[in-house]
Amino acid sequence: MASKIVKGDTVQVIAGEYRRSAAERDKARGIVQRIDTKTGRVVVAKINMVKKHQKPMQGRAARTQVGIIEFEAPIDLSNVMLVCPKCDEAVRVGFRVDGDEKVRVCKSCGEDIK
Repeated sequence: MASKIVKGDTVQVIAGEYRRSAAERDKARGIVQRIDTKTGRVVVAKINMVKKHQKPMQGRAARTQVGIIEFEAPIDLSNVMLVCPKCDEAVRVGFRVDGDEKVRVCKSCGEDIK
């Protein structure tokens, strides 16, 4: 594990349209569904929802979903921060080598993350 954010982590949006104030920060939090390390983008549940108008197709590759489809669009990895399970705040992530494995560490409280 060499990435600061992995699938299943709770993250908070810190920049862009979906950033919220401190009072409503829970609305800007979500769980990582997909991460693309090549492009540096991440898909977060219920954040950055977009609508796509999709027509039905004929033939072998018929579409099952037609009409207006709503789905999560990717966000740049630099616009999200990991939420520490212990601190319950958006924190920076460090690493510590523990034997043969690399462990993620919260920079705020020093606690291991997963």
